[in-house]
Amino acid sequence: MDLSPATTAVTAGRPPRVQGGPVNPPVVLSSTYVSQGVPGPELLYTRGGTETWAPFEEALGRLEGATRPAVVFGSGMAAVAAALSLVPDGGVLVVPRHAYQVSLGYADDLAARHGVEVRRVDITDTDQVIAAFDGADVALLESPTNPMLEVADLPALLAAARAAGVRTVVDNTFATPLGQNPLALGADVVLHSVTKYLAGHSDVVLGACVTDDADLDATLRAYRTLHGAIAGPFEVWLALRGLRTLHLRVERAQANAAVLAARLAEHPAVAQVRHPSLPGDPGHERAARQMRGFGAIVGLRPIGGAAAADAVVAALRLWVPATSLGGVESTLERRRRFATESPTVPEDLLRLSVGVEDVEDLWADLDQALRAVL
Repeated sequence: MDLSPATTAVTAGRPPRVQGGPVNPPVVLSSTYVSQGVPGPELLYTRGGTETWAPFEEALGRLEGATRPAVVFGSGMAAVAAALSLVPDGGVLVVPRHAYQVSLGYADDLAARHGVEVRRVDITDTDQVIAAFDGADVALLESPTNPMLEVADLPALLAAARAAGVRTVVDNTFATPLGQNPLALGADVVLHSVTKYLAGHSDVVLGACVTDDADLDATLRAYRTLHGAIAGPFEVWLALRGLRTLHLRVERAQANAAVLAARLAEHPAVAQVRHPSLPGDPGHERAARQMRGFGAIVGLRPIGGAAAADAVVAALRLWVPATSLGGVESTLERRRRFATESPTVPEDLLRLSVGVEDVEDLWADLDQALRAVL
């Protein structure tokens, strides 16, 4: 049966339907398994695999349209490290100039320790990115980017990369599998910070990679085992429970974000708003063409610079000042409070992760905070 993504989120990874059987997969808390003689394909030791990973990996793989299960990791950065292990020593890695700051930091670490040439590009400039593919080994792409919400022409970039023999890794954390499926557009690997929308409740730290390529899948799984980048069974079970409501949470959060972005664009205390749903946003046309929905992250720059941005954060009562994103609660932060954030990210940029609360309550809190610093 050909199921919608919403139905897949609810049904994938369930135990067999047998009389008296559980509806939900159990959590197996065991570090080792009964084994004697020559080891075979059965479970042996939890660093190599556990039955508690399998339902989540199956569900995420199906949501991304893959022909094989996902590979779950102990954190989003563990997934990034595994994917970027595909860059050989002395190789060439293409990355966006604006992307998750720790991913960019890891790229710099590869440059320092392994002689990797890192080429930073403006992901919105398709010609510039394609030119950077010349002689490259791997490209790490984000769309929309974190935190600038720039939208790449993914179909064009992935096609060009494949023609140039460049392996592509697409971070799909912001869009989620409901918003876009990069494998279908030609990506080699899709990665997620499962911590964010997939788990959705700000209570676990996990990552995942998804690929249709058997050799890449084996490489990623071997990396996980050899580097000990494994996830705890209970955390993965929580992530699967969160995944069951992904479609409901994303639908509500996206709708809230679109309403707030439109109102913020007209607010007298706001200098700039970024959200792909806005008709005048630079990424609107591309996002409308290649995404299903515009996501729930909003970029906001208040009038008055960084000091005003900090004052807005301090004046809020419902919105939670916190890093990370994708939970049911609405959070925000000024990104340049991190010294490691890209220097081309504006000092006054607030990244808003819109949650599933009543939109009028969210708006009332934002409005009063913005007017307090006029």
